[in-house]
Amino acid sequence: MEEITDGVNNMNLAVDSQKKNRIQVSNTKKPLFFYVNLAKRYMQEHNDVELSALGMAIATVVTIAEILKNNGFAVEKKIMTSTVDIKDGSRGRPVQKPKIEITLGKSDKFDELMAAANEEKEAAEAQVQS
Repeated sequence: MEEITDGVNNMNLAVDSQKKNRIQVSNTKKPLFFYVNLAKRYMQEHNDVELSALGMAIATVVTIAEILKNNGFAVEKKIMTSTVDIKDGSRGRPVQKPKIEITLGKSDKFDELMAAANEEKEAAEAQVQS
C-alpha cells in the first residue's frame, strides 16, 4: 500500500514540476512585453518555457514566441494545437475553443544575451542616478 502512495505522490510532483514553467497568455490582461520578459525569466530558471493560449490569444502567443526566437533568446522545441470544450457562461452549453501550446528552450546565445541586456540596464540606471 505504501508503494502505491509513493507512486501517486511522485506522479503529483511530476505534474507540478511541469506546470511551473507554463505561462497562460491572455490578450487582454497584460501587455505583450510583460509575457516576453516573463518567458525570459522562466527560461533562466527552468531552461525552457511553455506558452499556452486559447482562442483570440493564440496570435499573442505566436508573437511572443517569434520575438524570443528572432532576438536569439529561444529555440522552438514543440508546437501543439488542439480544441477544448469550455462552457459558455451565458448559455451554459459547451463551446469548442482552439488551443495552442508552444514550448521554447534556451538558445545557445541566451546567457550571453541576458548578460548584455543586464549590463545595458545597469549602465542606464547609473546614468540616471548621476
